Amino acid sequence: MTLKRRDFIKLSAGSTAGAAFLASCTSSAETTTRSDSPLDKLKPMTGDVKPITVAERESRIEKAQRLMVDNKVQALYLDGGTAMHYFTGIRWGRSERMMAAIIPARGEVKYVSPAFEAERVKELMTIGNDIRVWEEHESPYKQVALTFKDMGINSGNIGMEEEVRFFLFDGIRKEASNLNYVSGTPVTAECRKYKSPAEIALLQKANNIAIEAYKASVQMLEEGMTPQEFSAITAEAHKRLGVSGGIGANFGEASAYPHGSIQQQYLKKGDTVLMDGVCKVEGYSSDISRTIVFGAEPTARQREIFNLQRASQDAGFAAAKLGDPAENVDIAARKVLTDAGFGPGYKVPGCPHRTGHGIGMDTHEWGNMVLGNKEPLRPGMCFSIEPTISIYGEFGMRVEDCAYMTEEGIKWFTQPSPAIDQPFA
Repeated sequence: MTLKRRDFIKLSAGSTAGAAFLASCTSSAETTTRSDSPLDKLKPMTGDVKPITVAERESRIEKAQRLMVDNKVQALYLDGGTAMHYFTGIRWGRSERMMAAIIPARGEVKYVSPAFEAERVKELMTIGNDIRVWEEHESPYKQVALTFKDMGINSGNIGMEEEVRFFLFDGIRKEASNLNYVSGTPVTAECRKYKSPAEIALLQKANNIAIEAYKASVQMLEEGMTPQEFSAITAEAHKRLGVSGGIGANFGEASAYPHGSIQQQYLKKGDTVLMDGVCKVEGYSSDISRTIVFGAEPTARQREIFNLQRASQDAGFAAAKLGDPAENVDIAARKVLTDAGFGPGYKVPGCPHRTGHGIGMDTHEWGNMVLGNKEPLRPGMCFSIEPTISIYGEFGMRVEDCAYMTEEGIKWFTQPSPAIDQPFA
């Protein structure tokens, strides 16, 4: 069976039947067959993944408890979300119904759950065994207040982690008005910013998988394609590699907008193609950008700007020294651009955003590479280096790779593109 790639893409992007067809069909430059698609060469890469152990999560809680004592915090309240997953291993979708974990400065973790969800919480629990439930007609806030009381907390500070939604915070502080509520970030951030060897391994795996998805997907770019069609292909590439993920793309003039344009785009020869993609392995995120020129020899202008962007990225990498402030990465990368006549600062043409961001379980975490961040770089910190060059009316160039600090200095998770016509090292 053969099918024109254009029809293949429409099927795969638009229907369940199309997705099934995508799983059994392949593509070449002109036609889709059953034997030669870049996607068909992809195999799951997650067989050797080692999840975070219960012992490591327990050590995270112990560290959090030490930080709570240091910061005079009696307990840390966790909403469903990244922090709950990080400390307890429980992944919980958030709704209007409270399901929370409470870590006391001393003692065991306790959970507050809707009564009808308690058995599911028990299935997920690997740390702690105390679940306080509330029925549909009851107040979860009263249950939280009682839990604080049972922990012996009658005064002092309660840390609210950064993702706690306001209605939960508001309900708790009204019910337990004898307590003072403060940011839990001095506890959560100080735990999550510094990755363990197990976390580094998961981040490395996510980046390795993402690069393979890129390599296959870039081969399937086609004249007339839309960014949405390309994204459908990339989602399938990640699926075949064993993860959920995807790559967004912007073509031509739209590539000058760091996060894309609302204008519909159709790929044509000579377009700059700026791609930005993420996938996750056991909750840990990749973040990679690549820029190429589609279907034509890059112009002298495209090569010049690409090479300048790469020189800026290299300067940021070289500036990441143990003990030096994180802002040095941004200062060094941006100097390359301003010396070449771009900017200054965030002005366009130039780089309109910070040079990088922290990364871990969330794609954007603490530890930004930005002017004013004086925090010293320490082993275990992970971050992107991605100085964009945006030129409205022409194109944008960005190569983004993530790096991490070791006792010996900085290391890449993925090697940056050697050239505009060589996106993969």
